[in-house]
Amino acid sequence: MPLSVRQFACLSDNYGFLVRDEATGQVACIDTPDAVAIERELAALGWRLTHILNTHWHPDHAGGNTALKAATGAQIIGPAEVERVSPVDRVVGEGDVVNLGATQLTVLDTGGHTLGHVSYVDAVDQIAFVGDTLFALGCGRLFEGTAEQMWASLSKLAALPDETAVFCAHEYTAANARFALSVDSSPALMARAADIFAARERGLPTVPTTIGLEKATNPFLRAGDAARFAAVRAAKDIFAS
Repeated sequence: MPLSVRQFACLSDNYGFLVRDEATGQVACIDTPDAVAIERELAALGWRLTHILNTHWHPDHAGGNTALKAATGAQIIGPAEVERVSPVDRVVGEGDVVNLGATQLTVLDTGGHTLGHVSYVDAVDQIAFVGDTLFALGCGRLFEGTAEQMWASLSKLAALPDETAVFCAHEYTAANARFALSVDSSPALMARAADIFAARERGLPTVPTTIGLEKATNPFLRAGDAARFAAVRAAKDIFAS
């Protein structure tokens, strides 16, 4: 049976994700940006939280762990770095599998934004929760890792099937599109950017995206190697949108 995903906006530009294994009714939240918003969504859906899956330690991703654990008793699962913010019930890393009922989520080490950042991939349903590693038309800043580490992480995600739905954690796409247009004038990118600007003017989300779409238009995935990626990332860091 499929994995159901509930996406909702929270904080200034985060997305929260609740995922439900339809075979068993077990429910996870991917990161905890806003505990109040997550509890509100759970109540509206009539879902009971059983798992908290953190991608990395930043407070807008793990800051709600303690409150949600107290309210629901959910198991906190994530990389060891999350212990900087809250206790973790199960530490996971590359190749580990998290069972959410009948759904298996494989853990990928996707460090670079932070050293221990991970992503969760449901290969059967072709869904990836990538936190702040990959964005629609963008990627995360290198707060802790190196360009080489981030390029390896992005390459790992790019190797997933093109049809894989990518749930990234922020609505940064319009700003990312403006930068992308400054370094790439391909027709595919220009068409996508126009669609993005129109969607955002209507208040519509641009997440999820797909691996195939990002490979075709995302300047970071199209860099070709770590050195070129580093140059594009550096240009984005000083770009005035």
